[in-house]
Amino acid sequence: MTPRARKFTERANAAPSPEGQLMKIGIIGAGNIGGNLTRRLTALGHEVFVANSRGPHTLSALAEETGATPVTVAEAAKGAQVVVVTIPLKRVPELPKGFLDGAADGLAVIDTGNYYPKERDGRIDAIEDGLTESRWTEQHIGHPVIKAFNGTYAQDLLERPRPQGDPERIALPVAGDDAAAKQLVRELVDELGFDTVDAGGIDDSWRQQPATPVYGLRGNVAEVTEALAAAPRERPAAHSF
Repeated sequence: MTPRARKFTERANAAPSPEGQLMKIGIIGAGNIGGNLTRRLTALGHEVFVANSRGPHTLSALAEETGATPVTVAEAAKGAQVVVVTIPLKRVPELPKGFLDGAADGLAVIDTGNYYPKERDGRIDAIEDGLTESRWTEQHIGHPVIKAFNGTYAQDLLERPRPQGDPERIALPVAGDDAAAKQLVRELVDELGFDTVDAGGIDDSWRQQPATPVYGLRGNVAEVTEALAAAPRERPAAHSF
């Protein structure tokens, strides 16, 4: 076991889930957010299965570091209570058909995605015409999603967790239509060391898309709530095609 893997294992043993319920979690995408969520969630004791578009053999270092199990995208959701989709938005239509088949009942799917039309994704007509990014994503995957972590700095997942009540604890907006799934995600975010603010349904999730006041905000509950309320409905020109 590497020194870093040992550090995360020690943290996991010292800080079990406050609810005492460990889960199977699938993470699709092993970039900055996906990789650091893998690190944190395994440290908390959850059983994590991680996948990317290049195949399990490219995830051996992350697996050795964290104890996560590398799998194919098609295998990531098998038996999972939570699946995190954290891939470039333009890649969402390429996810294999039925990749959520075999997940646990009550599955919560977390969408961390953002639309960057000029820098990465190209023009997506439905989003340009007003559909929220996460609504577009859930239409493609055929399952409701909970939008979270999309405006979070990846390094903050490792460096900024704080216990409940800490004045420096950051709050994250969480949007979604499925009340039970949203509550599960909010509890998981709390376990990771962050407060949450209910940002409404998926049709309201434009309030946390790129270039909005809450995007990238390291604020508390009151500040995040205020930033969500201040979001302009028009998509900024810098984030339109």
